[in-house]
Amino acid sequence: MIEQLLTQFFEHLRYERNVSEHTLRNYMSDLLQFLDYIAPQDAQTGNRREVDIKQIDHITIREWLSTLHAAQKKKTSVARKLAALRTFFQFLVREGVVELNPAKLVSTPRLEKKLPVHLSVEDAIRFIETPDTETDLGKRDRAILELLYGTGVRVSELTKLDMSDIDFKEKLIRVTGKRRKQRIVPFGDPALHALLNYLTVRNAFLQSAPMDERDTQAVFLNYQGTRITTRSVGRMVDKYITQCAGLHNISPHALRHSFATHLLDSGADLRDIQELLGHARLSTTQIYTHVSMEKLIEVYDKTHPKA
Repeated sequence: MIEQLLTQFFEHLRYERNVSEHTLRNYMSDLLQFLDYIAPQDAQTGNRREVDIKQIDHITIREWLSTLHAAQKKKTSVARKLAALRTFFQFLVREGVVELNPAKLVSTPRLEKKLPVHLSVEDAIRFIETPDTETDLGKRDRAILELLYGTGVRVSELTKLDMSDIDFKEKLIRVTGKRRKQRIVPFGDPALHALLNYLTVRNAFLQSAPMDERDTQAVFLNYQGTRITTRSVGRMVDKYITQCAGLHNISPHALRHSFATHLLDSGADLRDIQELLGHARLSTTQIYTHVSMEKLIEVYDKTHPKA
């Protein structure tokens, strides 16, 4: 029963909410761990004892979280697992399987607020210009980095881009974000030039791929002519970090944070940034005001005679 409900929930996440594969794997891992706790498999038969989903209450969930704390799991990990349970039970409420969401009665562990890692304008430009554009892969990688920083899109959104999503004349891209929500985001001349420079390479990638494996719609391809993955973009960023002196622990998401921070520093309105980033809530975007405030305090300390 509960395993069938989990399967339905995972299908809901994949096909209705359009979550990324990375997010889906996290949900599956967290909820299967909870299933192992409430209905462990028999060591000999491999079968699980039957569990009535309606009998799972907030006490059961708290007890599970206590075992995670006792195992010295990170608070962020525990909070994520609780969030997965809340979403799962909310789905069950919507489907009429249960009446109430027991996970809502469990408090989220208090987490330290970490400010997003971002680059200075100078470091962002230096990093983006690292790929060797004399090579085919360098042309592609430069276009990827220019578009990530120039639009602030998530890596998962970038890898989903099709050629039909780009308006080269108006310098706009149509982005499909979380829950299949679409938004239009502008990009600048550097990204346009990098994209145009990459298109000849893209055609070469397509021509070298077997006809039945070519992805003619995808914007960014690997050398095999198939759509590039988020994991490949992550590995690509790691490669250029080693080539760019002075940069450490930078992820592709850092370019998204840099995009938002630099816009805010230049006077952009927070609600406009929210729209560009595709945030559902303004409170999510407001973390960048803290980043900018840190910069203001640093400037004040360095320059004000009475600081």
